[in-house]
Amino acid sequence: MAQPQTITTRLVPVRVQERALDIECQFISPEKTDADLLIFLHEGLGSVSLWKDWPAQVCAAAGCRGLVFSRYGYGASTPRPYDEKWPVSYMHTQAQEALPALLKALGMEHEKPILFGHSDGGSIALLYAAMYPDNVKAIAVAAPHIFIEDLTIASIEGARQAYLTTDLPQKFKRYHQDPDATFWAWNDIWLNPQFRAWNIESFVAKIRCPILAIQGRDDEYGTLDQIQGIKRIATQTKLCIIDDCRHSPHKDQPQATTNAVTDFIKSL
Repeated sequence: MAQPQTITTRLVPVRVQERALDIECQFISPEKTDADLLIFLHEGLGSVSLWKDWPAQVCAAAGCRGLVFSRYGYGASTPRPYDEKWPVSYMHTQAQEALPALLKALGMEHEKPILFGHSDGGSIALLYAAMYPDNVKAIAVAAPHIFIEDLTIASIEGARQAYLTTDLPQKFKRYHQDPDATFWAWNDIWLNPQFRAWNIESFVAKIRCPILAIQGRDDEYGTLDQIQGIKRIATQTKLCIIDDCRHSPHKDQPQATTNAVTDFIKSL
């Protein structure tokens, strides 16, 4: 019989750009010190709790340790002040400064993890692998963005309307300390006209590690040109296109996504 997983959650003090922050971290089977470390990077409106139990399922299937965390301004991490606006380069900052600072605070700066990133988290994983090619074993990205599409902007405009006219703010209170600050920081920057020029294809070209790129065929936030673009630039990429699946493969098709990630990790 398989041993039950050890799962703990706590706030970790982290210093990023001379700012003291508390980052919500969940640790899955940390006692498996000889196992690969799988780090989960959430979407633009995600958090530790929004992943639910899927990271634990993947870690169990793949035999990995896990680290799940809420970025600054998300979940139970330090909230972002209302007057603090995101720059167009916010994902670059997450990859270049915030993730390394968290790993250092955890004493994991010498680890060589596997990253799993969803949506914004997928883009951050791509940027991290490009910026620190010797510090990552492999990356798996689900519904990542490498450039801006009209479809993406239209869906984000739809999300804004839903937030203004439905009970979405109330639902978000379950997952974020300050749902309004979390939502508007993300929504405002994506709908900023300057963000239209955002593009990380030049960074993808610098990635040396193995890549698994996953996307739902019915993704409402991006076309398959996103992951096919990753494959075109970084030829070591394995593609996984999932039918009957929208923007969140781990929610829409959890078993198919788990199988794809597990097979990828076991092939490394």
